[in-house]
Amino acid sequence: MICQAVGSPSCKILFDMYHQQITEGNIIPNIDRAWSEVAYFQIGDNPGRKEPTTGEMNYRNIFKHIHAKGFDGIMGMEHGNSQPGKEGERALIDAYRYCDSFEV
Repeated sequence: MICQAVGSPSCKILFDMYHQQITEGNIIPNIDRAWSEVAYFQIGDNPGRKEPTTGEMNYRNIFKHIHAKGFDGIMGMEHGNSQPGKEGERALIDAYRYCDSFEV
């Protein structure tokens, strides 16, 4: 409502999925409610704010939903790695490949 009241295409929402999960859950219904005003998604699994697949959030399903809606904006990796070093980097890459490999 604030973005719509401002009435500027420069006023948009940063949809922080990690905090959304902590405060309310219902990620997909809340994405739909805010869809017209979302410009940027922040990614971080809960608990721990690590890469997707390390917590309770179904990022594969979330990414599929966002993709199906036609989002072509920015999705930020707002999280740490669950493991240190090269193993952590590999786990991060594998997690994103898994979450982004679906059939629409």
